[in-house]
Amino acid sequence: MIDMKQIKTTLLTLLVALFIIACKNEQGKSNTEKRGIEETSSVKNSIQEGQKTIFQKTLTLQNISFDIKTYREGSISQLSIQPKGLEIDNRKNVHEIDGKVVNAEIEDLNSDGFPEILIYTVSAGSGSYGNVIGYSVNSGKSINQIYFPELSETKEASIGYMGHDEFAIVETSLVRRFPIYKDENTNNNPTGGTRQIQYKLKDGEASRLFVIDKISEY
Repeated sequence: MIDMKQIKTTLLTLLVALFIIACKNEQGKSNTEKRGIEETSSVKNSIQEGQKTIFQKTLTLQNISFDIKTYREGSISQLSIQPKGLEIDNRKNVHEIDGKVVNAEIEDLNSDGFPEILIYTVSAGSGSYGNVIGYSVNSGKSINQIYFPELSETKEASIGYMGHDEFAIVETSLVRRFPIYKDENTNNNPTGGTRQIQYKLKDGEASRLFVIDKISEY
C-alpha cells in the first residue's frame, strides 16, 4: 500500500532542492555580470593610466580659465587645452606637438577685457627650437588660435638663430630671447650675444596674430 505521507514528504524535499539550485544559479549569474562591469571599468582605468601626464597647469583670468595638459602615449605627445567659462563654445582643443611644453601664461594682451593663453614649447633634440601655441578669447564666447610667425619670415630676426628660445609675457607684449650664433660657433658655445624680440597682438583678416614690434641685441 502506497504511503501518501511519505510521497508528500519526498515531493516537498524535491521542491526545496530545486528552489535552492535555482537561487544559486541566479546568484552566480548576478556575480558574473558584476564581475563583467568591474572588468570593463578596470580596462578603462588602465587606458587612462597609460597616458602619462608630463605637464599640467590651470590658469584663470577675467572669470575664464584654461586647463592645460600634455601627455604621452607611446612616442606621441599631445597638448590638451580645455577652456571653461565661455558663453558658447567650451570645446577642448588638442594639438600633436614635437617636443614638450615648458610653460604657459595668461594675460589680456590686447586690453579688450578678455584673456589670451600662451603655451611655450621646445622641440626635441639639442637645438630646443621654440614655438608658441596661443588662443585668444572672442568677446567671452569662444576662442580662436593666434598665428605665431616663423622666425625665418623676418631676416633680421633669424640671422644667427639656432634655437634655445625663452619666452615670457612682459606687460602686454610677448618677449622672445635666444643666443646669437656666429658661423664658427658650436651648438653649446654661442658667442654673438643675445637677441630679444618683442611681439604685439594684432587683429588680422582671419584671426589675431603676433607681429614683431621691436628687435634688440645685447
